[in-house]
Amino acid sequence: MAFDIQADLVIPLVLAGVFTVVGVILFAICLWLVVKIAPFSIRKEIEEDQNTSLGIIIGSMILGIAIILAAAIHG
Repeated sequence: MAFDIQADLVIPLVLAGVFTVVGVILFAICLWLVVKIAPFSIRKEIEEDQNTSLGIIIGSMILGIAIILAAAIHG
C-alpha cells in the first residue's frame, strides 16, 4: 500500500481549491442579484437608517445562500 502523492494529496487539494473558487463566485453573483433586485438601497437602509430588521433578513439570506451552495458543491 504505497502513498501516491499526486492521487492522495495534490488532486484533492486542487479540487478543493476549484470548488472554493466556484462557490465564492456563485455566492458573489447571488449577493449582487439580491442588491440589484431590491427596490431600495440595502447599504443606505442598514448603515444610515440603522434598519436592524433588514440587516437580520439580509444576514439570513446570506446564510441560506451559503448553505445551499455548500450542499450543491458537496453533492
